[in-house]
Amino acid sequence: MTDFDLAGTSEPWVIFAPHGSIVVQEQISQLEAEGGQCYYFDSRRLLDEQGVHRSFAETLRFPGYYGRNWDALVDCLDDLCGDVTGGVGVAGVIQEADVLLEVKYFPLFVSVLCQGADRANSAVDLDGFPLERPAISEHFVFEFREFDPGRVRRLVGQPDLVVSQGDGFVAASLDPAEWH
Repeated sequence: MTDFDLAGTSEPWVIFAPHGSIVVQEQISQLEAEGGQCYYFDSRRLLDEQGVHRSFAETLRFPGYYGRNWDALVDCLDDLCGDVTGGVGVAGVIQEADVLLEVKYFPLFVSVLCQGADRANSAVDLDGFPLERPAISEHFVFEFREFDPGRVRRLVGQPDLVVSQGDGFVAASLDPAEWH
């Protein structure tokens, strides 16, 4: 049984799994079969904060006014256009994420991805009013060559996230007590 759905608009927003996970590959195939898009990120391009912003802006075709900071990343992840999402959904896969466990902003990066996905997957704005667009499925997957679920949980765990462990994966979502 899978405890996440990359084609759906429900939590968790970020999945950590071993490279080649059959469950993740099946979920990506399902998303693409429904018209969604999958984008791949090379972790070597994400080793500093500006690399994160540059890579996400290029890959997800952010607008020219993108501010290249964490708050702007949340906003742009929330506002992905139909060309990027296929009008259905999007999954971002960070390949060979092992190297990212050592960067100091790793927990913040995960939180920012959760914030952007939480907003994109909602049909209401931050004040609870209906948006002029439907909820768009948005999730992120970190793939590891050497997957150590306990280590990932320790490094990702922070007060604003709920981190859980399933069969062969770790998942992160925003803590509703902190964010909603």
